[in-house]
Amino acid sequence: MLTTDDLRDFPFFSDLSTEQLADIAKHAADISLETGQYAAHRGEDPAFFAVLSGQLELTRVVDGVEQAMFKRPAGQMYGEVQLTYGVQFIASVRATEPTRVLRLDAKQYARLAADAPEFARKVRELAEYRITGPTGYQGMAAEQRPPQVTLYGSRWGDACLGFREFLNRNQISFDWVTPDEADAASRWKGPLPADADGPVLQTADGTTLANPSFRELAERLGLHTEPEEAEYDTVIIGGGPAGLAAAVYGASEGLRTILVECQAPGGQAGTSSRIENYLGFPHGISGDELANRALHQAGRLGAEIVVTRRAVRVDAERRAVILDGDQSLIARTAIIATGVGWRRLVVEGFDRLTGKGIYYGAARSEAPLMQGLDIHLIGAGNSAGQAALFFANHARSVTLLVRGDSLEKSMSQYLIDQLRSKSNIKVALGCEVRGVHGTDHLAAIDIVERGGDATRQETCGGLFVFIGADAETGWLPAEIARDPRGFVLTGPDVRAAGQWSLDRDPYLLETSLPGFFACGDVRFGPVKRVAAAVGEGSMAIAFVHQYLREVASGRQ
Repeated sequence: MLTTDDLRDFPFFSDLSTEQLADIAKHAADISLETGQYAAHRGEDPAFFAVLSGQLELTRVVDGVEQAMFKRPAGQMYGEVQLTYGVQFIASVRATEPTRVLRLDAKQYARLAADAPEFARKVRELAEYRITGPTGYQGMAAEQRPPQVTLYGSRWGDACLGFREFLNRNQISFDWVTPDEADAASRWKGPLPADADGPVLQTADGTTLANPSFRELAERLGLHTEPEEAEYDTVIIGGGPAGLAAAVYGASEGLRTILVECQAPGGQAGTSSRIENYLGFPHGISGDELANRALHQAGRLGAEIVVTRRAVRVDAERRAVILDGDQSLIARTAIIATGVGWRRLVVEGFDRLTGKGIYYGAARSEAPLMQGLDIHLIGAGNSAGQAALFFANHARSVTLLVRGDSLEKSMSQYLIDQLRSKSNIKVALGCEVRGVHGTDHLAAIDIVERGGDATRQETCGGLFVFIGADAETGWLPAEIARDPRGFVLTGPDVRAAGQWSLDRDPYLLETSLPGFFACGDVRFGPVKRVAAAVGEGSMAIAFVHQYLREVASGRQ
């Protein structure tokens, strides 16, 4: 955690009072970067970065090659142009050596600037120099779009959490106003809603929506919620990595392709704060960023993406996928990529505090809520390890609660090594949560060690659960065979279960209903990885082509 002594010698903070330094230390993220790791990427929202030690460099991709532009050594800052002119980052910034940086988001910087005019003046003058000076980059900045939505709701509320996830994952810019903020009235157009109204949203044109459905909000924002056609070459159900990969390859190969997603693209991977073992991203990528890139790619190639629509059943005889509202899509082929849902932990009080300090999975958007708190994570897999490393940049302490006696049985070694290098991360083996405490929000948890009856209570500002996942496939027809846990059988497993009716063998990803395929985590199989899901999504399209050729030749 940052201290005032860490900040006192930073040149831009020389005129700040001890109280102002203490406020920065309280709200700023303390980020340690290894050589080559990124502090920010091109296109991200404005933030203030102070280089406390080491060095950053600004990079841009030119003709497919990443090129270094400018250096920011210790004692310098980055983000002055973005904060002064209200634009997104126009370059990525990475460490050229082991580097420690302080990060303030735009909201906290604005508060500091208002309280310290001299500090704000120095940052503003530096921004002007960066643009117009002899080594500046005038013309690179682009105007930032104003927020499309203002969300008014409590910090501790499951519904408010759901709207924030929906807006983030659909790439809708928004401002979040909580009732306890001093400037709430100035950021909301008109009288503030009554707290009892629950989450209230206001669109850029002034329309106010009190706790709307995701579908209603999506339609108001102009998101695509209605299929354009009645028949498709392939209907993809689910917008996680597998579904998005299938959409990219299906559209790129000329198939009439539609992807139907019940909320927002990203799937369970969209809640992963960091994926570090995905091919092509040597310094890692967040789940939502990966999903956003894939979504843009699928749309650019011509796939139709429909959100806030749920597939409720499959009519095997008509070969139709039925959406909510009893809307039918005739599917020459279909790809089931609905993924899995986080398994729920059965502990007294969990349901009452879910979204109010207890969360399943961990998206990057939750990090500011954990600033300076003592938090706990339950789980021993890669998702838990990635989340622990990410939250360690914001929380005062992170405790990983593990039922087993080691991490090596379930977590990749590179993550274990990184966890051990973080001074504010503790791994508690042989432990489980037996109780939770709090009224409006989570305040503490009860922990018991394996083999003992003694319970200890620990302060807890946030509890994140990663205990595995289950397939949610009860809506599928009997013609599509599943294992006892709901995972869809495909290929040889269909034949072994005696569920195949044709003379030919089922394709590797084909379900017991010919021409309907399954890929990603929803498919029965031992490998549950983002890379595997993406690979299966692309493979499914290859099998779609084979199936359609068979149908066209009359061999089916």
